[in-house]
Amino acid sequence: MSYVDRLENVAVLGAAGKMGSGIVLLTALEMADLALDPAHKDRDFALNAVDVSPKALAGLTKYLRDQVLRAAEKKTVALRGVYAGRADLVENEEIIRQYVEDVLALVRPTTRIEAAYGSSLVFEAVNENPELKVKLLSQIKDHNTKDAWFLTNTSSIPISELDARIGLRGRIVGFHFYNPPAVQKLVELIQAGTTLPELAEFAAQYAKKLRKTVVASNDVAGFIGNGHFMRDALFAIAEVERLAPELGFAGAVYAVNKVSQEFLIRPMGIFQLVDYVGLDVCRFILGVMNERLPGKGLHSPLVDRLVEMGIAGGQFADGSQKDGFLKYEKGRPAGVFDPETKAYVPLGEVAARCDERLGPLPASAKPWKGVISMTDKAGYLDIYFHELRGMTTLGAELAVSCGRNAKEIGLGLVKDGVARRDEDVNTVMLTGFYHAYGPINGYFD
Repeated sequence: MSYVDRLENVAVLGAAGKMGSGIVLLTALEMADLALDPAHKDRDFALNAVDVSPKALAGLTKYLRDQVLRAAEKKTVALRGVYAGRADLVENEEIIRQYVEDVLALVRPTTRIEAAYGSSLVFEAVNENPELKVKLLSQIKDHNTKDAWFLTNTSSIPISELDARIGLRGRIVGFHFYNPPAVQKLVELIQAGTTLPELAEFAAQYAKKLRKTVVASNDVAGFIGNGHFMRDALFAIAEVERLAPELGFAGAVYAVNKVSQEFLIRPMGIFQLVDYVGLDVCRFILGVMNERLPGKGLHSPLVDRLVEMGIAGGQFADGSQKDGFLKYEKGRPAGVFDPETKAYVPLGEVAARCDERLGPLPASAKPWKGVISMTDKAGYLDIYFHELRGMTTLGAELAVSCGRNAKEIGLGLVKDGVARRDEDVNTVMLTGFYHAYGPINGYFD
């Protein structure tokens, strides 16, 4: 099958979820470009958006309409060319409206997995649960009439394991979008040893059409992104446990979160990031990694405890942040959870106790948003980290410790054969996590 053949009938599993909705949007736009090409006028393109929730699918339709409208408004000139043969479409508004309807006409929301039986390409974006993925993909494989190729959005489960358990004989590849897929530029591409070369070539072509930055990860549980993030989070948790006798649990969480964001110049603190992903999701990912990488200590009793207490993080249906390590008001941290009292301590109260103990930022400090837009970012970072390393405050010492650990994690991913080179680790953290610099650097030698 050609590239166009594969994209003529597509299914997305978990289509109404955070990741699935973005995958549906991107794929629908790519399919629309193909469907509107006069060379393909006799083809019947269909994108089967499969999800268990009818309510969520209704929300997906609204999301798609809003996002396709935005996309259309950005390429009105190109669309005038696409619809040049339509005498009934004169005004830009008419052309935009027609494009939105043409894209949405490709998408067929359904709660029936049977819709995927006739698809040549299946994207899987369900929960990070190996048993669920195996069950669903096995059902499709057993009934599919097209020898479908499978692109799984797993962020931690080895592709070779899924291939062997489902019996796909190489018809699966890891295609890990970062959240949200419509915005994030990074895709981790993971081939199993058995992945068909032509499937890998298709995945690379598809990513190029979506203008994604592709980083190849070797097929090791957690891959590069979660391989680094999970270990970084575990180190942060260990630092909380070390500092808690002095600062209290809430104070220690606040301190480590502040240092990882402000002192290390990241877009959000490590515990904000855990909350964003979801403590329950992180727990599941750690479970997947710990089981497949024995002896690496990839487990957190604290995360287990918090999840069992109902502290799960993640987002509500409207995208707003749920409470986790931190409490959020209007999207901003407003408190820190104390598992002993089972209540959130107001952020101002914690900050009053901890900021003086942490000490000031370096005099040259600038916020993350200002740093990433600098023309001479490298020069600034050299000056900033030289100043930071010369300070003896708790905040500076903690920042250097966290920075050195992040570097060691990155080097370890290369040494252990997860990443192929240092630059791949840096690219994932720069592009997928929006860090201002890669973890493998000379700042923490």
